[in-house]
Amino acid sequence: MKNWVRPNSLLLSIMLLLIPCGLLAHGVKGKITAGTGATVVTARYSTNDVMSYAATTIRPPSGEMDFQTGRTDRNGRFCFFPDRDGDWEVTVDDGMGHRLKMTVPVGRDRSLTNDLEAASLDRNSPSLYANALSGLGIIFGVSGWLMWWRTRKIRQKEP
Repeated sequence: MKNWVRPNSLLLSIMLLLIPCGLLAHGVKGKITAGTGATVVTARYSTNDVMSYAATTIRPPSGEMDFQTGRTDRNGRFCFFPDRDGDWEVTVDDGMGHRLKMTVPVGRDRSLTNDLEAASLDRNSPSLYANALSGLGIIFGVSGWLMWWRTRKIRQKEP
């Protein structure tokens, strides 16, 4: 029984490492529409669920400081009134690793030339906690493998 357990457990370990984590991943998408002087940002996950109460930052074309910060409403919408023309930067972050970043071109009449749609650029970047957990898992996994290898060598030396 011992003869087939070790090769199979090694094969299973290798297979688990090779499974891409991106299979369960999903991203975000956004839409920007122009109203009467107002610009409305709508943020959704790729599953079409809304990004409710996500932190939103609006930066003006000069980019010296934030023009407006706040949270989306329960429908994933955020409204702002640009006061100058140029490319405005909109960032919507849900705090769990999903971030939508869009550039909004505003014309001289303070309106959009057309409605915009964009997909997330970050492709579901993991959060700080996920990175820390992954790092700890790798450290414990490598440590356990090294300890197993060391005890295996010691057992082989014993008569």
